[in-house]
Amino acid sequence: MHSDNASKTAVRTRHYRELLVWQKAMSLARTVYAETESLPAKEQCGLQSQMRRAVVSIPSNIAEGHGRLDDGYFRQFLATARGSLFELQTQLELPGDLNLLNQARAGELMAACEEVARMLNGLLRSLAH
Repeated sequence: MHSDNASKTAVRTRHYRELLVWQKAMSLARTVYAETESLPAKEQCGLQSQMRRAVVSIPSNIAEGHGRLDDGYFRQFLATARGSLFELQTQLELPGDLNLLNQARAGELMAACEEVARMLNGLLRSLAH
């Protein structure tokens, strides 16, 4: 078997919970949920809800794509996860700029997003045809 095919099969056959990118995305989701608790009440139906939906979408799409057992679908769902990650990064900038989130904490969340983005990009490259 060609080594590229072997690495693709290995990624696809592991349980999604074993994927480090899924684990990191879940950690990011937990952290965003905790951090958005401190947003003002007037943002609970707006920015808080939007950020939570975006962050939940990241590990959810990784898991769903993995479950499709097809590299093409997996790539598509990984790309969707990456889009949700970029959405979250945009949403993190605003409360940081408006001092609704602690600047240092917002920076840490952005760094965690960058780590997940690098991992998603690497996984996408490994699945490229």
